[in-house]
Amino acid sequence: MSTLERRQAIIVLDYGSQYSRLITRRIREAHVYSELVPAATTLAELQKNDHLDIRGFILSGGPSSVYDADAPSCDPAILESGLPVLGICYGMQLMALQLGGHVAPARGLREYGPATIELLAATPEEEESFRIFEGIKASPEQTDKLSNANNKHPRLPVWMSHGDSVDQLPAGFHILATTESNPVAAIGNAQGYIGLQFHPEVSHTPQGRAIIHNFLFRICACEASWTPGHVIDEAVTLIRAQVGSEKVICGLSGGVDSAVAALMIHKAIGDQLICIFVDTGLLRAGEREQVIETFGNHMRIPLVVVDARQRFLERLVGVTDPERKRKIIGAEFISVFEDEALKLASEQGQISFLAQGTLYPDVIESTSHDTASTAKSIKSHHNVGGLPEEMKFKLVEPLRMLFKDEVREIGAALNLPEDWVWRHPFPGPGLAIRIIGAVDEQRLEILRAADKIVIEEIRKAGIYREIGQAFAVLTPIQSVGVMGDGRTYANMVAVRAVTTGDFMTADWARLSPELLGRISNRLVNEIPEINRVVYDITSKPPATIEWE
Repeated sequence: MSTLERRQAIIVLDYGSQYSRLITRRIREAHVYSELVPAATTLAELQKNDHLDIRGFILSGGPSSVYDADAPSCDPAILESGLPVLGICYGMQLMALQLGGHVAPARGLREYGPATIELLAATPEEEESFRIFEGIKASPEQTDKLSNANNKHPRLPVWMSHGDSVDQLPAGFHILATTESNPVAAIGNAQGYIGLQFHPEVSHTPQGRAIIHNFLFRICACEASWTPGHVIDEAVTLIRAQVGSEKVICGLSGGVDSAVAALMIHKAIGDQLICIFVDTGLLRAGEREQVIETFGNHMRIPLVVVDARQRFLERLVGVTDPERKRKIIGAEFISVFEDEALKLASEQGQISFLAQGTLYPDVIESTSHDTASTAKSIKSHHNVGGLPEEMKFKLVEPLRMLFKDEVREIGAALNLPEDWVWRHPFPGPGLAIRIIGAVDEQRLEILRAADKIVIEEIRKAGIYREIGQAFAVLTPIQSVGVMGDGRTYANMVAVRAVTTGDFMTADWARLSPELLGRISNRLVNEIPEINRVVYDITSKPPATIEWE
């Protein structure tokens, strides 16, 4: 059995910023592996993982002030390790304070939102610390917008969010950039310790990715080795080591996550994998037929189809609370799998492992133990928080540390059909959490038909790939309408469409009035139970993408 190579890694310490996950994702986009860990994580704890070749650290932003009594700190050993450190916002202030500098409430104006930094000129002894900005220039449009007759240094637009500032630098540090209201907007030293008062990870800092790129490759000397091929090879090794010669069952949901997990596991252990597709009765139109065609007929992966529609609907009778729905569906999923495993065991031997398409955002949103202690549980996913405590299977989760965009890249590398690779996410609990209130067969049929129309029209408009997720929600609201010469009292459907890169944040999609009109017209004309359509224009945050 092959052994794992050490994986170059950048460790992001999470101090509670809403952008902490985005930092991790930006690093991964540059094909460098990164992990997000709680702020209190020590260097000794990190070094216990023999598979990680740590090349540097990033201290995230956060809501605290470094001079607060309960402000989170950084393990001194990390700052004494000799490895490069990038402090962002709170992380910059914390690094400066712990290395002997001083932080105080901003003497000038507090900076929240757009700002302009002015890069200073480097003296020969400072050139090493200025590598964070090496090769970075404002675009011609930005140069025109930021031009100043008295300005002799490059100026860059950035995104600020702070009320404190470094007012005394640690020994050996230099000021790299300033703003009109803050004389210390970026600092650094020759050892690769860099502090940025702004957020390079957000799209509002146009050169932010280039700044992160410089930290990774010019300062930390990383290699762009975190590629789909590398991820697949490593996962195959880990799966084989975990599973050995035993059998694995994998639940196919019809979404890209479970599909990629199945393909990855099948590549590792072949026909030791048995895929099980459970028809819960909570699926989209044509889901069952598509899974059978793709996996059973096209990919030739062993597939068992279980008709459990009645079983799930009986458990959901009268249930309106969304968390109860999720827990019930998650537990019933496992129950179905256990029942099916018993049948398969009598024919093929004991089955000990259950595979799932759990992603990194699923873990983050369901629990707080993988991130900062300040993280909040938003909702449970059926494949994370919905599992019963006394479960008979051991879990195989090859995608657990991956973001959605990485999963799509891997799916393409594994020859998953393009339609699957780019399918919009579908929640594990299915249409049950897109029906506000109680779930029954009639309401499911209404929503299934509505969802089909929404997706058909978005595909016809040629914007399906531009949208992160789109769907219909059946609300519990009924309203008066007029159809022909008659009065109606029917259901209101909400249409939801968002654009997003990471599903941790999302903006509502600006669908054209013409497209919205076509969707609305079809919904009220083709589905008699619907007489009103509304469009959700709420971003995440404050809302979540799903309604429940």
